[in-house]
Amino acid sequence: MPERLTEMLLDTWTPLIILWITVLPSIYMAPMNQSQVLPSGSSTGLKRLNEEQRVLNRSKRGWVWNQMFVLEEFSGPEPILVGRLHTDLDPGSSKIKYILSGDGAGTIFVINDKTGDIHAMKRLDREEKAEYTLTAQAVDRDTNQPLEPPSEFIIKVQDINDNPPEFVDGPYHATVPEMSVVGTFVTKVTATDADDPVYGNSAKLVYSILEGQPYFSIEPHTAIIKTALPNMDREAKEEYFVVIQAKDMGGHMGGLSGTTTVTITLTDVNDNPPKFAQSLYHFSVMEDVALGEPIGRVKANDLDIGENAKSSYDIIEGDGMDIFEITTDAQTQDGIIRVRKPLDFETKKSYTLKVEAANIHIDPRFISGGPFKDTATVKIVVEDADEPPVFSSPTYLLEVHENAALNSVLGQVTAHDPDVSSSPIR
Repeated sequence: MPERLTEMLLDTWTPLIILWITVLPSIYMAPMNQSQVLPSGSSTGLKRLNEEQRVLNRSKRGWVWNQMFVLEEFSGPEPILVGRLHTDLDPGSSKIKYILSGDGAGTIFVINDKTGDIHAMKRLDREEKAEYTLTAQAVDRDTNQPLEPPSEFIIKVQDINDNPPEFVDGPYHATVPEMSVVGTFVTKVTATDADDPVYGNSAKLVYSILEGQPYFSIEPHTAIIKTALPNMDREAKEEYFVVIQAKDMGGHMGGLSGTTTVTITLTDVNDNPPKFAQSLYHFSVMEDVALGEPIGRVKANDLDIGENAKSSYDIIEGDGMDIFEITTDAQTQDGIIRVRKPLDFETKKSYTLKVEAANIHIDPRFISGGPFKDTATVKIVVEDADEPPVFSSPTYLLEVHENAALNSVLGQVTAHDPDVSSSPIR
């Protein structure tokens, strides 16, 4: 062939070859510049370029992948088609044999070695195993020589809504102070769903109250329980039983649900004053009672409990404020009245006292509902004791003559009975 004709042919073929190589998605070639054209007058240059192109295609060809899924819990009459393996070397002839290995190959997943179709032979549970890693191979059916390097791929088990929400920490117990304002935090519950939290709404939970309204409410998405009524009084009702539901599918129809219970106890606050059981108390005491001895008890009851029910007692009025004292029994919260000074029936036969019981711990939130104290009247009667006679003089001096006759009168001593009854003295 003339040299000039050869150059013309080469000049004509070169851009065609470059264009064909460029459009293949698995091929990459650097763009040619003018210095990269075939040598002029070289008929072997075109042949070498064609050979290089074929080698390049083989080295860049590979598997054509689509994401593979299999629906969990599927149990149709026939094995379910998961997907198809395909290499871009496969022209549709029967020369290629597909081989599958890895997780569940041959047992769970089987492959048609001619078409590359993969079928699932068993029901799969995503909660047991969410994905399977397998390896694909394409070999020459006659020689078993690999046509492609082995390639790893994943079959994912696609979730269905087959698991209801569960409250693993239930049943719950919680407390909240009585008289709390609306919206006061009580507790937070948590349900879990074994379904896929990423795919669909199978694990998207919405919470609601089945029992426990109108006293409490729950935030649908955070599961935070709050008070829904103000001023719930522990003294009226101390414990509430609340049933909580968690429903998947975003709470929509068809979603699965689970329930738990929350026992909510109102804790005490000091919202009640002490109150004497009676307004008037009567006591009697012997005039010769020992100092410090108790002569009676008074009691102010408080509907609150614990520290909120503790009171202190005091004598605030009366004609015996310096004669008597009152203290608090730490165990019973009674007020114990004792004698501070000696009593004398003949001097004063009765006393009237006004005693007060006041809460020790006052909650400033409820101070306007006060006063947190109460008063009662105590009447004390002093009883006469049988006292011994008292001589008119502690000592007497009598004189007698040495020759005085027997039974002579030497003098006289006198005594009197201090009791009102004035018993005879002998």
